[in-house]
Amino acid sequence: MSNLDLLSVGDANLDVFIVPSESESLCDIDTKKCFIAFSYADKIPVKNLEFAVGGNSANNAVGVKRLGVNVGSVLTLGDDINGIQIIEKLKKENVDLTYIIQQPATLSNFNVVVSYTGERTIFTYHAPRSYEFPVQLPPKLPWMYLTSMGESYRPFYNHITEWLVKNPETKLVFNPGSWQLRGGIKEIGNVMKLSYIVFVNKQEAEKLTGLEAKSEVTKELLMALSGLGPKISVITDGGNGAYVFDGHRFLHCEVLPMDAYERTGAGDAFGSGFLGAVIKGKTIDEALIWGTVNSASVIGYIGAQKGLLKEEDIDTWVERFKSSGVVVTEM
Repeated sequence: MSNLDLLSVGDANLDVFIVPSESESLCDIDTKKCFIAFSYADKIPVKNLEFAVGGNSANNAVGVKRLGVNVGSVLTLGDDINGIQIIEKLKKENVDLTYIIQQPATLSNFNVVVSYTGERTIFTYHAPRSYEFPVQLPPKLPWMYLTSMGESYRPFYNHITEWLVKNPETKLVFNPGSWQLRGGIKEIGNVMKLSYIVFVNKQEAEKLTGLEAKSEVTKELLMALSGLGPKISVITDGGNGAYVFDGHRFLHCEVLPMDAYERTGAGDAFGSGFLGAVIKGKTIDEALIWGTVNSASVIGYIGAQKGLLKEEDIDTWVERFKSSGVVVTEM
């Protein structure tokens, strides 16, 4: 399709969420690390079970589509039942499927998410595959969102960078995943230089910039991240909120106080809310608010997509944001 506003490029997976009814947490006082403990060699009862489509790229596509952005997905899936379910979910959300490829005799990604006291522990299966670059992408594409892929991502990323160099009118939004971050700036420096917006969390920003870890996000960290290429640098920091540097202003937005039922997809929801606002011509301040309320809505549900806001819900949530006393401030 030639009328797409955005292509979301990356991976997708099928998630099964379980809430164990017999478990406890063990925490180390010195390291402050906590562990979930189950009885060894035993059957563990589960009090809730739910299946959902997830993965950063799929979450982004569904999130921005609900906000009124015309989006397509670029995915390489297996030809198994999980791949079929992923496609059916995206089709139901009216995401364009033109650039989704199902490889014969391969499996799709699958996660088991253990939800415990509002946090999640994830057992993840990343199917080994060779990512296939579409034969032809749409001309004059306004936006592309590039995110996490598995271990064999490099050839695909090389194709993406070559395509972006030939199509400079396309604005790249980059949210690197764990495999991309393992290689550091040496592996993804060329993508960072081509990026218009970059989304990372605080720890990822420190790793990419090489700056010493501090207790809070600083202007120095935002400037260092922007020095790697992006016009707009966005750093999320969990309960401390989100920070943005657009080359002129340093902004911070606190989180909207909410009781978290399950936190899977909170970061992806922030990203799709922020990006959806930018694509629709909103200011950076407004984009921060859209991202914040989208994230707040998602953590009230199991899974990364059920709580994603629709365009008609945004005004109500923005008013809720304003009445809460949370504000966007300059650093």
